[in-house]
Amino acid sequence: MRLYEFEGKKLFSEAGMEIPRGDVATDAEGCVRVARSIGFPVVMKAQVLTGGRGKVGGVRFADNAEEAKRTATDLLEMEIKGFPVDRILVEEKLPIRKEYYLGVTIDRAAYRFVVLASEEGGVDIEEIAREKPGAIHRLSLEVDEPLYGYQAITLAKQMGVGGKTVRSVGSFVTRLLAVFKRYDCKLAEINPLVALEDGRFVAADARISVDDDALFRHPELQAMGIEKRHEEGEMTPRERQAREWEIPYLDLDGDIGMFPGGAGFGIMGNDFVHIFGGKPANFMDSGGGPTPERLAKMLVLLDENSRVKVIFGARFGGISRVDDFVKGVVLFLKEHGLSKPMVMRMTGNMWEEGLRLFNAEKKAYPELFEKIDAHGIETPIEEVVKKAVELSKT
Repeated sequence: MRLYEFEGKKLFSEAGMEIPRGDVATDAEGCVRVARSIGFPVVMKAQVLTGGRGKVGGVRFADNAEEAKRTATDLLEMEIKGFPVDRILVEEKLPIRKEYYLGVTIDRAAYRFVVLASEEGGVDIEEIAREKPGAIHRLSLEVDEPLYGYQAITLAKQMGVGGKTVRSVGSFVTRLLAVFKRYDCKLAEINPLVALEDGRFVAADARISVDDDALFRHPELQAMGIEKRHEEGEMTPRERQAREWEIPYLDLDGDIGMFPGGAGFGIMGNDFVHIFGGKPANFMDSGGGPTPERLAKMLVLLDENSRVKVIFGARFGGISRVDDFVKGVVLFLKEHGLSKPMVMRMTGNMWEEGLRLFNAEKKAYPELFEKIDAHGIETPIEEVVKKAVELSKT
């Protein structure tokens, strides 16, 4: 669960790390008031729960009130990766001498915390790793292992910091790890950590992702208005609707709607689509023993998604029954109708009954089933996936 930059910086400040002077506003007039209170020039940052905002104009500067108002108006009309901008962080423009990178994350393979540091700040850590892998320095720690001062200072020196300022950067390392642990984070990142002309170091940006399963342990975050969110951005309208219907659902960037039978089968289906050259439009889980009404709502999410060109349905009956799966499809067709082609395969518990029910309903209402191509166990799932991918490319 990702925090906004201004929320992350508040946690940094409470931990004793220096952040730029500034505040968040939700309208142009508020941005001007903040800018005047801290003094021009200022930097104005769109607050969205996704990366890459600087590359699309989500970070701008203003030298006076008129420019600040105009810039705020422009930013509040933006959408960044599909997410609208509804608030802006206005901060002092810093006299930056150099930018560094500092972060803490989890090594899931080794079950350890990892502190990452680099003198190449201001760009994505993935880009640093790709272009200059030797520029990233790592310190691996057991979950309950303390970070000693000399280790933090060693990292600071590896970042190219020297002289009297090395202890300042070492303090950022120690405090960032403390924030990471205190709030059950999956990622805590300062990028960039900037060195100013006067020798001070300031956290110019903040990215924090908290384990949402641990949110109940942190009433202080809930008091800040922080509740469960999408990992990398605000929920899309479909994700919000799915959450209301209690359907596990995540929008992806493809055009094949995934209508699976369970999380494991859903993951396998997504993998198959990728293998045969397609791109899933979503991940979705029907849950154990879903009702026909729940299954019908799952299809609504896919059919009303304008990016979806074809729907791929796959049910392997285990706890749930294939005939209930068919009942959900039939309910959807009768109540909603299907606007795009769908290929589906049914195997497992009660699959023969499901196929007989499907064929009977198709015979009774042929016009409702015109866009559906259904298969049973006799057709390999690979062939069904290939059909879906082919339809997505027409």
